[in-house]
Amino acid sequence: MLVLGVVVYLIYLFIPHDSKGTPVKTETVGYSVELKQARRDAPYPVAGPEGLSAKWHATSVTYTAGDRRNVTWHLGFIDPDQQYVALEQSNGDPTGFISQVTINAHRDAGRTVAVGGASWQYYTGGRYDALVREEKGVTTVVLGTAPDAQLQRFAATLKP
Repeated sequence: MLVLGVVVYLIYLFIPHDSKGTPVKTETVGYSVELKQARRDAPYPVAGPEGLSAKWHATSVTYTAGDRRNVTWHLGFIDPDQQYVALEQSNGDPTGFISQVTINAHRDAGRTVAVGGASWQYYTGGRYDALVREEKGVTTVVLGTAPDAQLQRFAATLKP
C-alpha cells in the first residue's frame, strides 16, 4: 500500500494541475472553413472579423448546431498585445448565454458604446469584460482580457 501511495504521489507531481491558469490556447488555428460552414447552416447571420492585421492570431473556433434553438458560434483570438479576445454568438436564451460565456460578468447599466453603427452594452466581470449586442433573435458578445478600446476595435471588424 505504501508503494502504491508513493507512485500516486509521483504521478501527481508530474501531471500539470494549475486550476488558476488561463484556459486560453496559444496555438494558431485556421477558421475560414468553419466560418463558411456556420454561415451556410446557422439560423442567424454569423459574424466574422474582416480586416484584422496579421498580428491577430485565431486560437479557437467552435460551431455547435445540435439544437436549432441554441446554435452557438465561437471564435477566439490573441491580439497584438497578447490579450485574449473572443466572439461568441447564439440564438438561445440571451441571459443564460451571456452569463455562461462571460463567466458571470454583470451588465454595466447605462454604459453603452456605438461601434460600427450598432449600440453595444458593456458587461464587466472578474475574468472578462464584454460588449454585448442583442438583435433579431441573436446575441453577439465580444469579450476578453483586452482593454475596452481593443474590444471595440475587434467589434468594429465584425461582418455578417
